[in-house]
Amino acid sequence: MITRKLKDIIINKLMLLVAILSSLIVFILAFALFSKSIPILTTQPLGELLLSSSWHPWKGEFGFLPFIMGTLWVTAVAMALSIPPSILTSVYLAEYAPGIVREMIKPMIDLLAGIPSVVYGLWGVLLVVPLLRDYVAPFFGVTTTGYSVFAGGIVLAIMVFPIMISVSEEVIRAVPKDIREASMALGATKWQTVEHVVLRSALHGIIATIILGFGRAFGETIAVLMVVGNVPKAPSSLFDPAYPLPALIANNYGEMMSIPLYDSALMLAALVLLLTVLLFSVLAAIVLGRVKKRYTFG
Repeated sequence: MITRKLKDIIINKLMLLVAILSSLIVFILAFALFSKSIPILTTQPLGELLLSSSWHPWKGEFGFLPFIMGTLWVTAVAMALSIPPSILTSVYLAEYAPGIVREMIKPMIDLLAGIPSVVYGLWGVLLVVPLLRDYVAPFFGVTTTGYSVFAGGIVLAIMVFPIMISVSEEVIRAVPKDIREASMALGATKWQTVEHVVLRSALHGIIATIILGFGRAFGETIAVLMVVGNVPKAPSSLFDPAYPLPALIANNYGEMMSIPLYDSALMLAALVLLLTVLLFSVLAAIVLGRVKKRYTFG
């Protein structure tokens, strides 16, 4: 009996230690990036680095604004393109799709999440970029190479579909069945019940899903890098090229490291990305936690 209790205590403590170490990885990464960012932070104020548009490493000028704006433009386009179809798909799967249809569609959506980023990037180069260059841009009277914010947004939107659809469907299906039945008993149609009852009840969870999707899109690297053009200038339209922060790090780390503070500047960019994605992940977790508590105890 003593031996069993001792084993149980040891296993319990070991699992606790592993759980603590796993959760500390994020903070270890943040600390490592911050320590590498100190050299540039001691020479230039953080506000000046983030708000300056001058990116001339050989002159000691590291303005991140074009890259931040490029990231925001591409992410905003991706979210605008992905939110409506993702929510509509999740509503269909949760409320309307027969069981056999759901069983066929769900694995296909999950498969999208497992496709490597470089495959999405190649697809964007071979299909999206020529489509924008030869058909979409001329339709609006614009001349472009096709490598643009719009191309990056389209590719990124498809990449965030799986997580947004999967989480949104779970949130919608978590709405108690009694609420649906009460609405139908009052004479509401199926769509009226979905629109005015189900979606309103699941609103906080859907918002959390959007936040998760934003965090996923914000930090994507390879696929976006291949189709946005990588021009260090803040875009002013959908057909302009952009240079997101992840692409900046992937393209330049390991090169031109002989330039003073270049390495530190890239580490600061990585730290900004990490903290932004962490912030949105925490916000999503908080909102989802409140939704779960509401349905559990409310």
